[in-house]
Amino acid sequence: MEHAPILVHRNSPSGGRRVVIRIRGVDTVLGVAYSDRDLIEFLRRLDIPDSDELVLGDSEAIAWQGGRPHRYEVGEGEE
Repeated sequence: MEHAPILVHRNSPSGGRRVVIRIRGVDTVLGVAYSDRDLIEFLRRLDIPDSDELVLGDSEAIAWQGGRPHRYEVGEGEE
């Protein structure tokens, strides 16, 4: 896999992270996640099996851009 098909963007200043999925070379914004629960729900709606294990198991299918994985608010020392 060249790039992870699911990209969780860096934290926005107001909180939350934009989630994008690449399917057949097309990027689609799934929404803004404010928790792992939101991210799991976005994937569940796409009928991705074991969405909770995918997110909570730190799968290589998910790339976390900027900040620490599983953090949805800007913290000290983060942009």
